[in-house]
Parts: sequence; C-alpha cells; structure tokens
Amino acid sequence: MNFSNILINWYLDNKRDLPWRQTTNPYFIWMSEIILQQTRVDQGLPYYLNFIEKYPTVFDLANADIQEVLKLWQGLGYYSRARNLHFSANYIVKELNGNFPATYKEILKLKGVGDYTASAIASICFDEPTAVVDGNVYRVLARFYGVDLAINSTKGIKYFKELAQELIDVKNSATHNQAIMEFGARMCKPQNPDCDICPLNDKCIALEKKKIKELPCKEKKIKIKKRYFNYLVVVTPDDKTILNQRTQKGIWQGLYEFPLIETDKTIDKNELAKDMQFKKIVGKEMYELSLYNSQEIVHKLSHQHLYTHFWILKTTKKDLIIDWKNIHDFPVPRLIDSFIEQFIKIT
Repeated sequence: MNFSNILINWYLDNKRDLPWRQTTNPYFIWMSEIILQQTRVDQGLPYYLNFIEKYPTVFDLANADIQEVLKLWQGLGYYSRARNLHFSANYIVKELNGNFPATYKEILKLKGVGDYTASAIASICFDEPTAVVDGNVYRVLARFYGVDLAINSTKGIKYFKELAQELIDVKNSATHNQAIMEFGARMCKPQNPDCDICPLNDKCIALEKKKIKELPCKEKKIKIKKRYFNYLVVVTPDDKTILNQRTQKGIWQGLYEFPLIETDKTIDKNELAKDMQFKKIVGKEMYELSLYNSQEIVHKLSHQHLYTHFWILKTTKKDLIIDWKNIHDFPVPRLIDSFIEQFIKIT
C-alpha cells in the first residue's frame, strides 16, 4: 500500500467532524482556510460559524462595512486576513460577477491567498490535483523522508512542494490533501507524536534515526523587536473618551485604540506628562493622570513584543464624541479589548 493510500485510509477512520468538511462550496472553504491561517481549529471554529451565519454568501460579505467585519474578527489576530477577505469578496462580486475563481492560478490572484490556500480550495472544490503544503505537511514529509532542509528557506519550500506534488493521489486529491493535513495535526504532532501507533512508523526515517525532535528544520528566527506603548485612557465627567483608528500599514490597520504614545523605553508619569503629544491631547484643561497597571503588559506578536502601560487620564474636555457606553461598537485589538473588559468592571 502506498503513502497516499495509507494516509487516506487513516483519515477516513479518524477525521474530525468539521463543518467545512461537509461542503465543497468554494466560498465556505475559502472562509475556513483564511480563518485557520495562523489559528488552531478549536479557536477558529466559532469564528467560522459566526462569519457564515452573518455573511452566508460572498455578496453579503462584499456588501458589509469593513468595520463590521473587523469587529466580528476581533480576538482572532492577524487582522490583515479580515481586510483581505473583504477586499477579495468585493473583487469576486464586482469583477467576477460573484463567481468564485475555479482554478489554482485564478484563486491565487485573490488578495491574501498563497500557494497553500489556493491548492486547498482548488483540490477540495474543483478536483484540481494541486498539493497542499502547510506546517502539518512539512512535518509529516520531513520526518517520514528524513529531510533536513529548512522549511522556511527558498530551497526547502521548493523541495517540499515538489515532493508533495509527486505524492498526491491525482484521482482523489481532495481527500489526500485533507488526509495529510489531518495526519500532521493529530498523529505526527509537533510534540509527542504518536509514533507507536503510526501507520507509517515502519518506514519513517526520522523515527528510525531518532530525529523526530529535530525535524522539520527551520532557519534562525527573526530577532524580536521590543516596543513600548503608553495608552492614554481618557475619562470625562460626562463619560466620553477618545479612540483613534490606526490607518498606517503595520499591526492592527483599521482597528481602533486609545491615544498612543510610543517611546523607546519604559517611562514614568513625569516623563509622559512632558511629551508633546500628551500636552496636545490635554490642552489647557485640568487633568488627573494615574497608572492603571503598575506592571507592564507584554503582548506578544509574531516579530515584536509590545510592553504596554495604560494611563487613566481624567479630564474636563468637552469636545469628545465617543461615549463609553458605545465603546464595544468599535473593532479593537485584543490587547485593548482585554483592558476595556477589566476597566469597565471596576468603574
């Protein structure tokens, strides 16, 4: 029995009952694949269900306000995925008359769609035998074949894509692709894989050579950047505050946050009060400034860590337009959302 047959047989006996496996509708498959990028299934599942309920067709998603989409996405992280979903939905509706692209090459043109996602949609929805290669697939192939090429190198990416393509069952590509991904997620796990009961264990080179923990290989990670955030949480006697939308490219584009003063190190109350941006916000009004969290909150993103202080700024300013009672209407990063939930409970 060949590699693909073993995986497919295992999959048919062990696959999880997930809603996107009960359809070949490309819109739903696309939605699930974008949500599951950088996200575990158990975390992404409720978001998927909420999105297809709120936007059951690509027309519904295209017609939605982007702020509404971002709000529904809130807490899932990597918000560019939500913006790309909305952008591509508009492209499909306006440029393709609502018809989802039906080939790997055409799907790849959608914003936010890479080789893996295009391969998954093309194979599952349109029976195009294009092999998927994600973290799970890299792990299975690297271990089974004993390949020590870095999976995040140009050479490694090309090699594993070609290997995956050679192994795919061209007559049953959809099941093959889902099988190898599920196998990597549940059997050939990153830590403590179930090698004793693995149906591939008799030919697994990594197991034979005791290199399970060493494979797959990765090149050295990018250095983590430290950033120091000071949020000014404005509170007025008439329960108004300030939220600004992040319009610049980078993290959290399109989301809202309290006025931010970013510094190159941790600062104290006196240093904050001397900042020009702080003075601009306060103006000539009387104010009271206090630190909400004495210990910095470290919010970890993929290539940067945010060391964050929230400062409560009580002021008598009267030209503010955002009511605290409406603050949940705005899409905010998880860091801000967690603060709001805690702050409201104690005020």
